[in-house]
Amino acid sequence: MKAVIFDMDGVIFDSERCTLLSWQVIADRYGLLNLEENYNKCIGVTREVTEQIMKDAYGEDFPYERFAKEASVWYHERYDGGRLPMKPGVRELLSYLKEQGVPTALASSTREERVRQYLRDAGLLPYFQAIIGGESAKRSKPAPDIFLIAAEALGAEPAGCVVIEDSYNGIRAAHAAGMRPIMVPDMLDPDETIKAMCETVKPTLLDVLSYLKENG
Repeated sequence: MKAVIFDMDGVIFDSERCTLLSWQVIADRYGLLNLEENYNKCIGVTREVTEQIMKDAYGEDFPYERFAKEASVWYHERYDGGRLPMKPGVRELLSYLKEQGVPTALASSTREERVRQYLRDAGLLPYFQAIIGGESAKRSKPAPDIFLIAAEALGAEPAGCVVIEDSYNGIRAAHAAGMRPIMVPDMLDPDETIKAMCETVKPTLLDVLSYLKENG
């Protein structure tokens, strides 16, 4: 283990469920059906890909910009300022990696400015040596671009990088990068194809911590 790269949404923060709730509130206003099914397709991809998924589902004339803005306002009113809930084991795992001198990066499809703000509000920003937002990669996950950028930023070879992810596309991206994918499922449990791409699947970050202590 030469470095560890984290996803953010659904791994560091319990933000996928919070985002789904905000989307559902606004979807009810618009009378949208099958919202959760379509939302799940958007997990782990960039905003541009998300927009196309929603237009594929609800028509090219679907006012995605307006929908996303309304959902964003609802979300930020409730979770900004350090109120976004963290996943169990975040501080323990980050503290362990820091003590061991293992460099860490965060590679998220979310824009870097927002990633930094969430980490800053939670007091987690000092734990990371590199922050890579979705705008830094030409291709969204499941392409490996963002993880390769993160590894380069840390000065680590891909084969020595552990990637902690919750989404199918994140695991596919880490696998395509030749890294060591560890899945901590959030909204979706892995199917057999995804399991085959993972070094291991653990229920929480505390379990990841135990695993890395034994298999780092």
